[in-house]
Amino acid sequence: MQAALVQEVPAAASLDLQALVADPAAADPASAVCRDQLGRPLRDLRLSVIDRCNFRCTYCMPKERFGRDYPFLSPEQRLSDAELLRIVRAFVSLGVEKVRLTGGEPLLRKGIESLVEAIAAMRTLDGGQVEVAMTTNGSLLARKARSLRDAGLGRVTVSLDSLDDPVFRAMNDVDFPVGRVLEGIEAACAVGLAPVKVNCVVECGTNDAQVLPLVEHFRGSDVTLRFIEYMDVEGPSAWSQSRVVPSGEIRGMVERAHALLPVARRDGETASNYMLADGSLKLGFISSVSHPFCGDCTRARVSVDGRLHLCLFATSSVDLRPHLGADRPAEAAAQAVRQAWQARGDRYSELRAARLASGKRQYPTVRMSLVGG
Repeated sequence: MQAALVQEVPAAASLDLQALVADPAAADPASAVCRDQLGRPLRDLRLSVIDRCNFRCTYCMPKERFGRDYPFLSPEQRLSDAELLRIVRAFVSLGVEKVRLTGGEPLLRKGIESLVEAIAAMRTLDGGQVEVAMTTNGSLLARKARSLRDAGLGRVTVSLDSLDDPVFRAMNDVDFPVGRVLEGIEAACAVGLAPVKVNCVVECGTNDAQVLPLVEHFRGSDVTLRFIEYMDVEGPSAWSQSRVVPSGEIRGMVERAHALLPVARRDGETASNYMLADGSLKLGFISSVSHPFCGDCTRARVSVDGRLHLCLFATSSVDLRPHLGADRPAEAAAQAVRQAWQARGDRYSELRAARLASGKRQYPTVRMSLVGG
């Protein structure tokens, strides 16, 4: 299969985005930061803008499930730009300061720069600029990095599971060359999308030999390199604990070659951070399986069909679409989000760990390409 799979998917409709940007003067000054049952504030929104992807990564969208006849959402089923912006405004009014655009592959959504620009023009409760970030597979990043930066994108995270081209092509399963993704990372660094984060999902027997090559490749760059444990995003029936390389072992691989210094972890951050002792590279280790980090999670996710998910492993969601119509009060979506977040007392990832330990073979998970990572 050729890399010609990279195509842009049209947005649902064209509209005047500037008319939908939140007016700081219209914000309710009495709005308080929204907290859940465990006191966790709502700070981060991960907003999926499309459920399609041009890769078929074996751990996320395997071909045997996501084939040519898979029923992805139609343009009419996906949220329009107007609806996406109403959602962002609702979250910002509740204390959200960072919006991460995800997918699928977000750069497949036509006009993504206009969406970025409109979100970047919004202001937080304290008058600061809303931080706009994006997670991408990097396939279109080389040609879009400049326009995204000019639109107001602040940071980008790129998935890169191997520097070895045959391994990379096998893992994305569409024969896409690693060199094109590396070009995208270089372009992002060159235009100032900093810090550029590179995420590697480590799967035992597949790409675990790539840990040190990745470290060596990015030493001396402005990239932050992060290693993520292989997760059961498709449920345990397609997943095995034996394929997980615990982040402690991954860190040990690095420490045998380089001395590491710990770096303070910010509240709500998913990674345990380190720096090579010579200061040449910042590293992160995300222990999503071995040490779930529910305790200070500040992230909510909204899928491109308008459903609010309070965790990647949540078993239920809240439909926000009825609150997004032009005939609905401006605060309707915010009220729905506030109610859902204030009722949140869940620790899905920690409870999931208990399910895994019990050997349970099946439990529901939300489709990763629908809600984003």
